[in-house]
Amino acid sequence: MSDISGLRFLVADDMMVMRKLVSQQLKILGAVAIEQAVDGEDAWVKLKEAATQGKPFDFVVSDWNMPKMQGIDLLKACRADAHYKAVPFLLVTAEGEMSQVKDALIAGVDNYLLKPFTPETFKDKFMSVYRKRMPKAA
Repeated sequence: MSDISGLRFLVADDMMVMRKLVSQQLKILGAVAIEQAVDGEDAWVKLKEAATQGKPFDFVVSDWNMPKMQGIDLLKACRADAHYKAVPFLLVTAEGEMSQVKDALIAGVDNYLLKPFTPETFKDKFMSVYRKRMPKAA
């Protein structure tokens, strides 16, 4: 297992239970710095503030269906921003429709995870993104 303890994570989900579950899975994998956002708009504000402070997030895990700003729109905002255009982005969704998956891939998502998921599935999807985006660290 790779050392992810030095990375800053942002977990965005409008359901507190899901934020806690994803954060717990990240902690199991070795993450230490995990911040949570209650929706996509909150996540975007936190992403911009972190970049302005010179401490951008290193990895984003976001739900798709959220109020104020959907996860796909958060992904698109990240890909259009100089600080976050290459940030690893894992999209979590209950939607398994191929058209949505295609939209996410076109928008630049690194991987997606269907709810409900097991700890093993989370680890597999996370490590897939981690190895792809941070091959020297993996």
